Amino acid sequence: MTPIVFHQASFTATQVGQGLAAAALIGTAARLLSGVLLDRGLCCSWPVRAAAVLAFIADFVLLQAQGFTGYLTGQLLIGLAAGLYFPAIELAVPLSCAGFKSSRGYALARSADALGVAMGALIGAIVTALGLIRAVYLVEAAAVAVMLLVLSWRPLPDGRAALLHLDDSGDKQSNARDPAADGWRWLMPLLPVLAISIIATGMIALRQSALPLDLVRGGLSRPAVSEAGSGALIALQLALLLVLQWPVGNWVAKRSLRFGLGMGLAGFVAGCLLLASSALWSGGMVLISLAMVPLAFGEAAFLPSAAEAMVEETPLKHRGLSMALFSQCFAISATGAPLLAGALLDQQGHGVQLWLLMAVICLAVMPLLKTVRPRYTAGLQATPLENDEDVPSPRIASLH
Repeated sequence: MTPIVFHQASFTATQVGQGLAAAALIGTAARLLSGVLLDRGLCCSWPVRAAAVLAFIADFVLLQAQGFTGYLTGQLLIGLAAGLYFPAIELAVPLSCAGFKSSRGYALARSADALGVAMGALIGAIVTALGLIRAVYLVEAAAVAVMLLVLSWRPLPDGRAALLHLDDSGDKQSNARDPAADGWRWLMPLLPVLAISIIATGMIALRQSALPLDLVRGGLSRPAVSEAGSGALIALQLALLLVLQWPVGNWVAKRSLRFGLGMGLAGFVAGCLLLASSALWSGGMVLISLAMVPLAFGEAAFLPSAAEAMVEETPLKHRGLSMALFSQCFAISATGAPLLAGALLDQQGHGVQLWLLMAVICLAVMPLLKTVRPRYTAGLQATPLENDEDVPSPRIASLH
């Protein structure tokens, strides 16, 4: 809600955009730093603690900011906090999954994300209606304070340090000496997943940015929707994701990585086709409402599957950096996708071409799924799988 807050403070759109861009830029550097430190043995709890402290300070800076300097300082702190947080929290999921599959852990974590976003949106709407829009920063400050209390009570588990800093005597076995993990060769199998992730997260970003704009501008035959109607549709998106995330995520967790990623892309394709078709019909809001179901399904299937793929395709000593690269996909798409969408909407005056283009792109990256397969177990030992053959249920593949 920061753009709305500072729009009310008479900031220009350029100033608001500069602050958001600065946050994204410093977040990019912070993600890579966090990933490198994690791969050098830093416990996952410390970047999360640092992120909570920085976010707490940023909230009070933004709460009182009236000029551009205060706004920019707050945004830089928020971007730094987000960059430190995401690789660490994503890496902590498989390390926390003692006794059950990490793919189900990611499904549960994404369900918690959906619940948090829905609660935040609801509280934000309430305080805005009461004329206290800046109170959202107090809400976030309270949330990160609770996060610090939880971490002091139960730190995130991380037993990687002993495996990342083995002595040279060779008396302990580690896949850190695996020849396949030497140099940057470990990165090559991740490129298809990263490419798919940029497209999928771009679709998520467009659903949050371009779709509301498309609604209020109207389509070829579909009338424009009021801001209240657009807000109701956003609420429907959040509610559907909250309802679908756990059952869908748990369902795809029992199947192969390719299946989960493929279901995510298929959901995005179906949703985009419905969105494009809605512009051609005066009752297009019906199709838009229907499109929310496959879009939410696609997001619920994609998010846990992609995170699990990054874990199972990466040797243990590089998983911090791989999670940093995965979280960069969200930053890249959140920056690039709205720019592309804005240009197309301004040029065409409607979203038909935009949604058809996204459907074609999602279909075009599906062949990359052929290269996706688990190469390591998700646990601390990160045992290499016995062969290169894909198996119907990689979670129970035979191991060395």
